[in-house]
Amino acid sequence: MSLTDAVISFVDRDFERETRFLAELVKVPSDNPPGDCDAHAKRAAELLAALGLVAEAHPVPQPVVEAAGMRTVTNLIVRRRFGVGPTVALNAHGDVVPPGLGWRLDPYGAVIEDGPHGPTMYGRGVAVSKSDFATYTWAVLALEAAASQGATLNGTLELHFTYDEEVGGSVGPQWLLEQKLTKPDSVIAAGFSYAIVTAHDGCLHLEVTVTGKQAHAAMPETGVDALEAATTILAALYAHRGELSRIRSQIAGIVSPTLNVGLIKGGINTNVVPDQVSFRIDRRMIPEEHPSDVEAQLRDVITAAARRHPNVKVDVLRLLLAEPLVPQPGTERIAAAIGRHANAILGVDPPVVGVPLYTDARHYAAAGIPIVLYGAGPRSILEANAHNANENLRLADLRAATKVVALAAAELLGAR
Repeated sequence: MSLTDAVISFVDRDFERETRFLAELVKVPSDNPPGDCDAHAKRAAELLAALGLVAEAHPVPQPVVEAAGMRTVTNLIVRRRFGVGPTVALNAHGDVVPPGLGWRLDPYGAVIEDGPHGPTMYGRGVAVSKSDFATYTWAVLALEAAASQGATLNGTLELHFTYDEEVGGSVGPQWLLEQKLTKPDSVIAAGFSYAIVTAHDGCLHLEVTVTGKQAHAAMPETGVDALEAATTILAALYAHRGELSRIRSQIAGIVSPTLNVGLIKGGINTNVVPDQVSFRIDRRMIPEEHPSDVEAQLRDVITAAARRHPNVKVDVLRLLLAEPLVPQPGTERIAAAIGRHANAILGVDPPVVGVPLYTDARHYAAAGIPIVLYGAGPRSILEANAHNANENLRLADLRAATKVVALAAAELLGAR
């Protein structure tokens, strides 16, 4: 039996067990915030142990976790050595956004219903990205089955299951790399089945605080209106946003930089001149942009607008800087391997694209490691209801992605 036949046969034969594994992970909440994810890591390690896979538990020191805005983080690494050769890592994150409102089914129920695309599982994180805990685990098991039937694999396959993607990845992949707990030669990270993602936007979050002086609303001239100054700054930022739409990325799937003001607070009471107003800016950067230039430009826009209100004080604090994902040397080899096997399994050529969001995949790229995003899911975030009510995963996509990832990983390990 060929390696391809062995992998496909194993995944088909064992798919019910893979589905149950995913359901167990969905049933354990791992919402971030608040970011108390140790219970999920413990359950994942138990489930892996039952499959014969030893998960190394790497707890992140509490001060580091709290500095990242979380409560508990224990990252897991599984290492399956097949022979001498390169190390290929498969990375998925177990932390998820809170369920929110509007769910038709229990967000932690892992309910399976028949839909227009066949059996579909519902639950928070079922698509992003607990699904790829299952995809990648069964890729390892499938290659073990192939090896037991005579296939030769050269190298090590690692599973990196991390827990802080929703807050940036600094205590997940970045921490694992900084602590020298792993140094893979290439990585496949959580994604969807019908596109191969090699690039994504970066993100800058700034908090702007405008401070004036409170006064009685009956005598507003005796105060310094922080809200009035803030509206001037906001107007300048929105004018700047209009200019960003004229900047175009050359990467398919990514269009232009964006700017959003997503949070604002301030004031004391209706009858008091507001003494302080703060707001937060989300600025998405296309891969062609330099993060330092983007931040300097935004600060210039804010400073210039603030000059119209010389009596206010304006402070700008950087909350987050997530660099864009830019393809590293070797990325094309991973993408080509995935593309070949996706074509054979799915019957389509998945496009190689970028996406206008950011992931913790950038931390591997920042370390010079080629990485591609590919995993279980439909053609878009919208189809999966990712980060939305009634998040779902078509089980046919889970089955197909498992086969594709296993065969691509085997190719990267020099399978014979």
